[in-house]
Amino acid sequence: MSAAPLTDEEIARTVQEGDIEGFGELVERYEAKLLRYGRKFLPRTEDIEDIVQDAFVSAFQNIKSFDTSRRFSPWIYQIAHNAFVNALRKHSRNPLTMVDFDTFLSYHVEEAPTDMEREHKEMRELIEKGLDELSPKSREILVLFYLEDFSYTEIADILQVPVGTVGVRLKRAREQLRQVYEKMNMTYGE
Repeated sequence: MSAAPLTDEEIARTVQEGDIEGFGELVERYEAKLLRYGRKFLPRTEDIEDIVQDAFVSAFQNIKSFDTSRRFSPWIYQIAHNAFVNALRKHSRNPLTMVDFDTFLSYHVEEAPTDMEREHKEMRELIEKGLDELSPKSREILVLFYLEDFSYTEIADILQVPVGTVGVRLKRAREQLRQVYEKMNMTYGE
């Protein structure tokens, strides 16, 4: 009987201890996921492979700072997210603003599992259709929550914002998506 495969966190620990080849396993596990995330998050797709590779280089260089008692996936997504935001800033005429007023306010967030599951399925379908019309900030939060299935806490870690801010951004992103669909329906309905 073979041993159970190592968790991401266990592999990260071995890399921290000098097993450089172990990092290749993490790349194999996350490369397709981060490429998918990048394609959903960034409007220009020609540079995504390079950006993801840069994110892996950064992760390898900083692997010693990873706390193996926490989940690895939010950590690697945070690094990729930062790389994608930097790419957006570099290529955009309207760069993302540095001041985020949502982080100054605290909000209570409740998640009802059955409602969340139904909403998740419906939102996945809507997001896939209207993603290109959304602002980068709306795109990122919807992709992380609905398409990458991260929790509010994990998204807060990735984006480096309070958990309440995640709820506010999700609400605003859903509203922006609703407006996109109303606009599309008006255009196609006439």
